[in-house]
Amino acid sequence: MDKYINAPFSSEDVKDLKSGDYVYITGTIYTARDAAHKRMYEALEQGEKLPLDMENNVIYYMGPSPAREGRPIGSAGPTTASRMDKYAPSLLDLGLKGMIGKGKRSQAVSDAIVRNQAVYFAAVGGAGALLSKCIKKSEVIAYDDLGTEAIRKLEVENFPVIVVIDSQGNNLYETAIQDYQR
Repeated sequence: MDKYINAPFSSEDVKDLKSGDYVYITGTIYTARDAAHKRMYEALEQGEKLPLDMENNVIYYMGPSPAREGRPIGSAGPTTASRMDKYAPSLLDLGLKGMIGKGKRSQAVSDAIVRNQAVYFAAVGGAGALLSKCIKKSEVIAYDDLGTEAIRKLEVENFPVIVVIDSQGNNLYETAIQDYQR
C-alpha cells in the first residue's frame, strides 16, 4: 500500500506503517553513517549532548557524492544498515522513530524498534542518482571534519522507501521468504 508521511514522525504515524508498505517521506530527515554514529555513541557514553535531538526524527544511512552545479546534493543512495546496528538501539531509546538504509538488521535493533515503536525502511540501493532528486536542500549540521560522513539535515519531498521492519516487529525480509517458499 502507498502511504505519504511527513517527517519528523509522530508515534501515530509510525503505528500506521506496516511491513511491505511503500512510503513517500516529505519533510526533514538527517544523514549519518558509521563514523558519525560512532562519534554520537561516544558522546552519549561521556554524557555529552548530541548534535541533533533524536526525538521523532529519521536518520538516513547515506554519504552523498559531491553535488553537481545547481543541485543541493550528489548521488544519495543508502548504505548497509547493519554497520550501524551497534549504535542504533541507543538512538532508538532516545526517541529516534525511523531509520533508512539497506539490508538486514540485528535482533537487538529489531527489539529496539518494537520497544520504541519505531520503523526501519529500505531505500533502493543503486538508485542514488534518482533518490537525490527527492532531496531539495542539504546542510551539514555536525562533524564537518568527517566529509561525506558528516551529519546532514535534508529537506526531502516524496522520498521513496519501503517499510522493512514495522513497529510490531514484522520483518519484510523474513515474510517475503516465507511467501516465496509457499
